[in-house]
Amino acid sequence: MIIVLDNIRSLNNVGSFFRTCDAFGVEELVLCGICGTPPDREIHKTALGAEESVSWSFVRETTAAVEKLHNRGYIVLAVEQVAGSVMLGDFTPDPSAKYALVFGNEVDGVSNEVVALCDGAIELPQVGVKRSLNVSVCGGAVIWHFFNLL
Repeated sequence: MIIVLDNIRSLNNVGSFFRTCDAFGVEELVLCGICGTPPDREIHKTALGAEESVSWSFVRETTAAVEKLHNRGYIVLAVEQVAGSVMLGDFTPDPSAKYALVFGNEVDGVSNEVVALCDGAIELPQVGVKRSLNVSVCGGAVIWHFFNLL
């Protein structure tokens, strides 16, 4: 599984994704757009060194990253609350498939342009008034779900 971050602005969130990717054996973390990249003191503060154990790359445009992943045979899913999204508990990944999950900006989510290029969307069911989680918290839950089923 590959994780793609679409314009995550918080270095702490980027660091948290590194740590989560390390914990669950994610193949690669792709940082796009305004995402900070290692080496960075703020990323290191939350990654606790995982930025050195997780394979990562930087791609300026998230759309280009999605296209590259498609060319490599990945099923690319946006993790976003959009029309047609499937609730995470209702989604069963195919163990023979390769997946890439796209997580979006803390305020704007995964851009509409990127969602349009994805093969589908999944979302985390929520009952709260805000219907919003911190992106790295959401990432932990979704990545764990895939880890548990694959």
